[in-house]
Amino acid sequence: MTESTAAKPRRSLPDPQALSSSQKLMVFVLSMTLFGLANIFTEVLPEFRLGPIELSVSYLAFVPVVMVSLFHPLYAALGAPLGEIVFVDLLMGNFSGIGELEGYIQLALGLYVGGSLVRDPRRRWQVAAAAMTAVLIDKGVGGVVDMSKVWIGVEDAEHVEGLPESVLVIEGFAFLSDFAVSGVLFGAIPAAYLAARLHGRIEPLMGMMPRDPARPIPGRARQSAAFIALAVFLALGSAVFAFLQAADVRFGVWEPDFVDRYGPGALWFSVVACAVVFVGIVAAARAVKRGDREDAGRER
Repeated sequence: MTESTAAKPRRSLPDPQALSSSQKLMVFVLSMTLFGLANIFTEVLPEFRLGPIELSVSYLAFVPVVMVSLFHPLYAALGAPLGEIVFVDLLMGNFSGIGELEGYIQLALGLYVGGSLVRDPRRRWQVAAAAMTAVLIDKGVGGVVDMSKVWIGVEDAEHVEGLPESVLVIEGFAFLSDFAVSGVLFGAIPAAYLAARLHGRIEPLMGMMPRDPARPIPGRARQSAAFIALAVFLALGSAVFAFLQAADVRFGVWEPDFVDRYGPGALWFSVVACAVVFVGIVAAARAVKRGDREDAGRER
């Protein structure tokens, strides 16, 4: 081995600060696919109603929280809520058009902020805090928007007889229920365990280095006036789309409702679609990893 050859550094896996466009896309699509599959599962879970109050699992928050904790929070957060839109709403024929942007913005914002709080996925309290923060922002903003629609008059309220403040009570109980079920039971607890177990194991399969606590990821949410202003702007934007839907602006609506027409078996179409996309992502990740190895071999 010559001196010049020995002096060449070995090429390592790119770290999160230097993701290529293809790797960003892989994180985006993987997050979208896994959360889409998780939402298909929640479609078959039972729901319970106590008068005007509904008790149900809104979503399995631990799935996208693990993604934003292990990978770049921005691309994982942008992909996750799109999974519900594509694999559940569109493929199940229950797409409410422009109104879907409300939920997309709120959940993406919550996941982005939550994922940015994680410095080390092996620290379970950080991941648990990320899960609770994500659901807190998503359901909190959504609850305020729902109450605003009633106050402005674009949507009728559900009242409990003899309780004038029932709108606030119902929304408050719904928020606490969603936070306890989605944020803690199906969010913080499993996410804290899974992120710690998967850290350092799943990232190399995608051709990436695990998060390094000593090197925070650029592009994460920061406690700055600019980001807070952006977050408020996005929350107000989600409210605008909610108001448009409540005012019967049905732009882009597509509701053939395949589940009612073909039964629960229609869910398998979404499962198959998720599986196909997931296999494609795994194949792409393996190809990228194989290319990195070949490049490293040529540089030796």
